Amino acid sequence: MAESEKERYEDSDLYRIRHSAAHVMAQAVLEKFPQGKYTIGPPIEEGFYYDFELPRALTPEDLEAIEKRMRAILKEKHRFVKQVISADDARHIFKDQPYKLELIDGLAAGGFDEYGNPLDEKPEISIYTHGDFVDLCRGPHVENTAQINPEAVKLMNVAGAYWRGDEHKQMLQRIYGTAWKTPAELEDYLWRLEEAKRRDHRRLGRELDLFSVSEDVGPGLILWHPKGGMVRKIVEDFCRAEHEKGGYEFVYSPHIGKANLWEISGHLGWYKENMYAPIEIEGQQYFLKPMNCPFHIEIYKSHIRSYRDLPMRFAEWGTVYRFERSGVLHGLLRVRGFTQDDAHLFCRPDQMAEEIDRVLQFSLNLLRAFGFKDFQAYLSTRNAEKFAGSAELWEAPTEALRQALIRAEVPYQIDEGEATFYGPKIDIKMRDALGREWQLTTIQFDFNLPERFDLTYIGEDGQPHRPYMIHRALLGSMERFMGVLIEHYAGAFPVWLAPVQAVLIPIADRHLEYIREVAAKLKAAGLRVEIDERSERMNAKIRDAQNQKIPYMLVVGDQEVSQGQVALRLRSGENPGALSVEAFLDKARQDIQQAV
Repeated sequence: MAESEKERYEDSDLYRIRHSAAHVMAQAVLEKFPQGKYTIGPPIEEGFYYDFELPRALTPEDLEAIEKRMRAILKEKHRFVKQVISADDARHIFKDQPYKLELIDGLAAGGFDEYGNPLDEKPEISIYTHGDFVDLCRGPHVENTAQINPEAVKLMNVAGAYWRGDEHKQMLQRIYGTAWKTPAELEDYLWRLEEAKRRDHRRLGRELDLFSVSEDVGPGLILWHPKGGMVRKIVEDFCRAEHEKGGYEFVYSPHIGKANLWEISGHLGWYKENMYAPIEIEGQQYFLKPMNCPFHIEIYKSHIRSYRDLPMRFAEWGTVYRFERSGVLHGLLRVRGFTQDDAHLFCRPDQMAEEIDRVLQFSLNLLRAFGFKDFQAYLSTRNAEKFAGSAELWEAPTEALRQALIRAEVPYQIDEGEATFYGPKIDIKMRDALGREWQLTTIQFDFNLPERFDLTYIGEDGQPHRPYMIHRALLGSMERFMGVLIEHYAGAFPVWLAPVQAVLIPIADRHLEYIREVAAKLKAAGLRVEIDERSERMNAKIRDAQNQKIPYMLVVGDQEVSQGQVALRLRSGENPGALSVEAFLDKARQDIQQAV
């Protein structure tokens, strides 16, 4: 969650509801376990949690009892009352609670808030009381417990959590819960959770044989199987063709570069913790590339450029490597090696607005081609304390980005001061079939690298001038995009993206000769076709094809052979019936054409 989104959330009714529900949960837990120790219980995205040290491990039955008690407390209409107190008074109130005492010491010293987060200034110490329960807290809360609908609260699960995230400290039990304004919202949330499990790309990746991760190869390094590789190839081929239409030129760059390159770019100064250890080659250090930009810059610098040469648009499906701790790796969504649909645009100042318009429209059109329609943009503006160039230099590109969003009719929010130091940027998030936001596209203006690499072009006046540079990745990383695509479609890709578009199913072996002739005809027409020659029963083959999300099942028996037909079944369970091979081809072509 971006800082601006976090601030909006913390000012919302849902935040207060969830924060208050966490306190009520803590009360219910301590009533059940009076000797228990409680720590912190913040609201989080879509819910809340609270950490406890308890005399035994919690069971599902415990959660049911705690949840039942919470509902009873909520109905009692207890007011949430805030009181600012001294550190000594706080220590007296929580004298039997060692974790609270540690937090109070941090507050009194001015170093940490009640959640253990570092602070710039010494905070006040406050408590909130509802009924007989008291907690160290700065709020905010609802006015009273009756403002939380008891039927819109649910405890989800228990997990282990180290105190303050330090593996050397006490292991606690973390109870996760969720709270909403209405029972209908809770029901919808629980449905979305179940649907997200059904669509989990990691499970579907195994079931549909799309990709895998091998411990022998290494965590976070993806192996693409033939079917997943086919989907990725179709995506990349389509995007490459669109890039060529859009005036991009394709380049290729190495996977490693000398240390000096990364020193000039600044990566070794501000990004080294995300880079892998150097490789020693003939006494010089080389690094796996975390980004493609320095290589594209070197291609630009390989010739003297004229104002007539610009704009230049270098595109590359460039594989990069970034260090991620094993604990945060997550299927295709968080990996250590990934391929970006990367591009860098070099243009004159007078071309900047048009280039931003072009790349924004290009991005939206690509995403729409893959079935995404609902977008939200975030425009990050200059951080007043940390930025390259002058404040005046930032004004034109920031306004150009904003005007491009207006012209494209994309809803957007301004994230004040959230830009990286080297330029303003647009992040585009799209919503998938479950309404979840995914950030894929980034359009980043850069004042920094043209200066660091001393990029120039010769202007009409015969003098060197500094070009503007725009970084952009439209699908983001191919791995992440594929993960999102799998979950958006629940593995049932539209016909044009399906790795196998049709499977031919003979009722008996005597139908195989005809089926092979049909398969050859369909393949010649460009369809991706398989024949299921297994000895399984026809219904089992149809069921397996549906489970594999294959769009078309073409069943062939005596009647189909005699009449030159195929009996069409769809993965949805529909059964359009028998039709000629030519009629099926027309339908498939029409389905593909409508989708792209």
